[in-house]
Amino acid sequence: MSRSRYKIYNSEYPHFVTCTFVRWLPLFSRREIADLALTSLRWLHDTAHLQIYGWVFMENHLHAILRSPNLSHSLWQFKAFTAREIVDSFQKSNNEPLLRKLEQAKLPGKHDQHFQVWQEGSHPEQIVSREMMIQKLEYLHFNPVRRGFVDRGEQWRYSSMRDYCGESGLLPVCTAWMTHGEPETHGRA
Repeated sequence: MSRSRYKIYNSEYPHFVTCTFVRWLPLFSRREIADLALTSLRWLHDTAHLQIYGWVFMENHLHAILRSPNLSHSLWQFKAFTAREIVDSFQKSNNEPLLRKLEQAKLPGKHDQHFQVWQEGSHPEQIVSREMMIQKLEYLHFNPVRRGFVDRGEQWRYSSMRDYCGESGLLPVCTAWMTHGEPETHGRA
């Protein structure tokens, strides 16, 4: 399959992206890893003008709707930072079983690294309409409900569903697209 389908052509629009850990390892089930991913997204929001419209962390992947002047680079920064931090954390704690899995998952052509944490790519889909935005937000917000982890989407800690319910979430979320007014950001900045 051609990879051109998954390129970011127009950074003016938000994109639905998915980032998955290699071998579908359930690394987000470790709070410290979820927290460092949140830290990275907050930093990109503050320094790289990353707009976050919606997000969810599941145990082995994340979905998000994002926009930035250079979304490809922002995603690369996110993955590079979190991968480095995850490997450092496992090395400090002598977590040899997980380090071995990350080492075995490294793609053959990657000569500049010993470990691979994230699968290649993020499968970006440009959000082209209000209906598509609603569909993608519902998909990501109800992912924990479909999996049986919670009864209601706003119960899931690692999601922007709370922001859309008028509560404060863990990341700054832009909901302005709903009202066509000035950008409205909820959550911690």
